[in-house]
Amino acid sequence: MRTSTQPAYSSDDSNAQRSGVPALRTVPSEGPFQALHSALHQPDPAPAARERGAALLRDTLARGDLPPATLPEDPNELHTWMARNHAAVAAQYEEYLTARREGAGRRYFTNRAHALYFLRAVAPTKLVDGSWLYGLLRHARNPRLEELVRTYLEELGDGAPDKNHVVLYRQLMARYGLVQGPALADALHEQGAVQLALAWNAEDFLPEVIGFNLGYEQLPLHLLITAYELNELGIDPYYFTLHVTVDNADTGHARQACDAVLQLLPRHGGADAFWHRVREGARLGDAGLGTARVIADFDIAAEVVRIFQGKCGAGQGMHSDYCRVAGRSVNEWLSEPGRMDAFLEALVHAGWICPGRPVAESRFWGLLQGPRAEMFGVFSPYELQVIHDWIRGAEASADGQAYFEPAAANEARRRPTFRALQRARRGDPGPASTEDVLDPDLVAFKDRLRTLDAAAQFDALVHAMSPSEHWTPVGLYATRRFVSAHP
Repeated sequence: MRTSTQPAYSSDDSNAQRSGVPALRTVPSEGPFQALHSALHQPDPAPAARERGAALLRDTLARGDLPPATLPEDPNELHTWMARNHAAVAAQYEEYLTARREGAGRRYFTNRAHALYFLRAVAPTKLVDGSWLYGLLRHARNPRLEELVRTYLEELGDGAPDKNHVVLYRQLMARYGLVQGPALADALHEQGAVQLALAWNAEDFLPEVIGFNLGYEQLPLHLLITAYELNELGIDPYYFTLHVTVDNADTGHARQACDAVLQLLPRHGGADAFWHRVREGARLGDAGLGTARVIADFDIAAEVVRIFQGKCGAGQGMHSDYCRVAGRSVNEWLSEPGRMDAFLEALVHAGWICPGRPVAESRFWGLLQGPRAEMFGVFSPYELQVIHDWIRGAEASADGQAYFEPAAANEARRRPTFRALQRARRGDPGPASTEDVLDPDLVAFKDRLRTLDAAAQFDALVHAMSPSEHWTPVGLYATRRFVSAHP
């Protein structure tokens, strides 16, 4: 159903198999999807990058491994189709909740590290949330595009930082230390690249943009389960619960998407061909690695190896030679990134790491956390959580304990937290605007706007609301100005 990549590691090493540490072959390097994602995630992508994006869309639509179109053959049945899907998801979610009430374990996340891994892995898509509609913003004066422009503005939170979806996801990543960590596989950038390609090629792919939006804005089961299990693990689920509400089938983006299709169907010939392209465009939402695949790909031992491998460049030469592991200095070990699996194996054999035991019993953990942690700050919060859960083992770490909290505090936290988080969020109004933000670009942008006529101001606002800019102080300010002029 979805594309796949060869794993970056092999577990055929006998020593690695004994300790659960796989033998890592290579660090993922920038591949074609990541390169295109980067090239299109710019204020002004080069014409060549936009054409590469268009080529990606054509190639993806021509692929035979994507699921067939699920939209109805008759567009007049869209609202019935939406209601049927909504009812099916609601029934499936109730089955999940019933199973959980009867004692079933989490379906998605085995431990806290697993959940944080997922949040990092899907970041290339989440950080361009809503981008597929950007190309329509320049045509906001067309009343037939009203629903789609409104959807894009809502993805941007109408310029409010606490409602802008990308701002929220960036805050989520910062809160849990997810910015740093092992390089992400190229395939994780594919869906984001598709969305950016739609953003910068809307004129040539209008039916596909509409179809993608129609399919992508329908409420999926995985969103509900993700929010529930993040909440259970004490990880703020607000970004995901927000999508549950804004994508609702009554007044939300799911309904808006259906209405937009019916509004834009050609009235002067070519309706069948247009609808065919809309149905094909919905299939683009299945490009890349989906939620289930990303979750299933988590291998905590392999992730630990990748984390250690990523430290070799900065750590080599920073250690004295008095401490030796398996007859080699730490500097010698770090000089060979490809042997980090063997290094971890040596630490286990030397008693520095005690797998399957509380982390306090591992001397290595004492170097990372505690009053005399000589390596404090070397690993990011995300990396510490992965190491913490790997040392404790699958069974013990299933309790969702956070690496920075004692067991008693974690036990007290083992209850739903979403309502508490919501109360805390309401008590802290946060930045309602960017008027008081110290930002040189914002000052320059305001000064420039004052020199422009109405048409040039419109162009400047649209430019500042691009997928790479709308979350910045300038982009948020531009969004509010745009909304006030185009309510």
